[in-house]
Amino acid sequence: MNPSPTETDRNFDASQKPSLRHLLQETDTFITCVELVTSRGTITERDGRRVLELAQKLADNPRIHGLSITDNPGGNAMIGPDTLGRHLISRGQEVIIHLSCKDWNRNALQSRAWQLASEGFNNILALSGDYPTDGYRGQASPVFDTDSVGLLRMFADMNAGMTVGTGKRLQVLESTNFLLGAVVNNHKRYEREVMPQYFKLKKKIENGATFIINQIGYDSRKQDELLKYMATHDLHVPVIGNVYVLSRTAARFFNKGNIPGVTVTDQLLNLIEKAAKSKDKGKAFLLEFAAKQCAIAKGLGYRGVYLGGHIRYTDYERILKMVDRFGEDDWKDFAKEICFHYPDEFYFFEPKPETGLSSTEINREYLFSKRPEALKAAKQKIPLSYKINRMVHDQVFEKGSLGFSIGQRISQAIDGAGEGVKKAMHGVEQAVKVPAFDCRDCGDCSLPDIAYLCPESQCVKNQRNGPCGGTDQGKCEIGEKDCIWARAYDRLKAYNEEEKMLDGPAIFKDDALNSTSAWGNTFLERDHHAQKKSDS
Repeated sequence: MNPSPTETDRNFDASQKPSLRHLLQETDTFITCVELVTSRGTITERDGRRVLELAQKLADNPRIHGLSITDNPGGNAMIGPDTLGRHLISRGQEVIIHLSCKDWNRNALQSRAWQLASEGFNNILALSGDYPTDGYRGQASPVFDTDSVGLLRMFADMNAGMTVGTGKRLQVLESTNFLLGAVVNNHKRYEREVMPQYFKLKKKIENGATFIINQIGYDSRKQDELLKYMATHDLHVPVIGNVYVLSRTAARFFNKGNIPGVTVTDQLLNLIEKAAKSKDKGKAFLLEFAAKQCAIAKGLGYRGVYLGGHIRYTDYERILKMVDRFGEDDWKDFAKEICFHYPDEFYFFEPKPETGLSSTEINREYLFSKRPEALKAAKQKIPLSYKINRMVHDQVFEKGSLGFSIGQRISQAIDGAGEGVKKAMHGVEQAVKVPAFDCRDCGDCSLPDIAYLCPESQCVKNQRNGPCGGTDQGKCEIGEKDCIWARAYDRLKAYNEEEKMLDGPAIFKDDALNSTSAWGNTFLERDHHAQKKSDS
């Protein structure tokens, strides 16, 4: 007689679990990961003990292949993920450590990576991170010295073996061996949000991401579209489908837009409110809803599921047992049920009505918007200032132009002159750039990278390698302004250049150039533009 699932779990040795790298790269196993949200206070306090107890039970379950531990989620101060992670890896459990850029500069992040590698952590999820919303005696200041793309690039270089120091102190470091993951959020309403997410996904993979977890969403067609988009654009890395187990409280919270980048539509919320009138307050409905999402992910071709939510261990067991009871093709019916989106939501592909999913035919309206007559009309809506900035850049700041050669000679002369001359010319530059761009005098200018929109003054996360995933209907997650990357997309698309908006190496701002002439740094090839050319 075969042992029951509970007997199997009880006799299972967690140290027997294969690595995530092995499962994702050498098998076709459909994996299950669970996200653990750490607590405030020490691990010995009530909330800390509760999370630890849940983690131990999950680690002892052979169906759970990895535990993913958050890094100050929602911008709040929480206990560090490696505190819980150390306990889990000592039990043979595969752990994914989240590392975000909101609280650490790149030196601290690199230090953290060396620490994690030394302690036996092998899996990192690289994130830009949520903007801080709380802090000791007031809201904490964000860091955002780099972003998820920069983080991936740095860790990929560490994996390849990094050389540090100069001259006689030059040192070649031992290679790390991180399995690097990243997140994508295509559950967006507008084209100007969705397409930059796809472009940034490509950039993340180019800079070292070897697996992807998609953001929370409740639209099977968008889930399907992500895989189809990746396949048609040769982005061949495993993707794990995010399944957040809703409660009525969480659904209401998401519906109000309180979590950046996560949407629960009015239609879905109404369905959950109706289910909540049952004796169990909708719990059975919501657990089955999550199980159906797991089945959809497997049916679509995802390599696994990433379960999250504030639920108990027994709830995870119930979900997995429900998934096991579903028929092989039941997911197709579930996909038709779970398609909650805005009426005017943008999709890259045309629909496939018989399945409720996407075809592989590109959206006809999108293609029409790229025809010459449509682009001509779009150009008429573009600000005149942008058109002038393009012209000036091409004739003056583009290397190889006559203007660049003249500017380089002038900058060399100024660089060799006294401090008074430098200060005067820097003042002229600021007199132009501050009113025109709200320039913050960083000295390493990304205006040409973002359609002449300043990331230092107009993006709360200073994103230089594409948008974060936190936009809500084109708006920044902080305040009511439009996301600068959505604005950049509109400007570049009018010139049929939007698909190249994130081409090129990852951008790192050199803080040593702060409060120096960005014009001079460009002409003298001291800024990241020169680095981009050398890396290309």
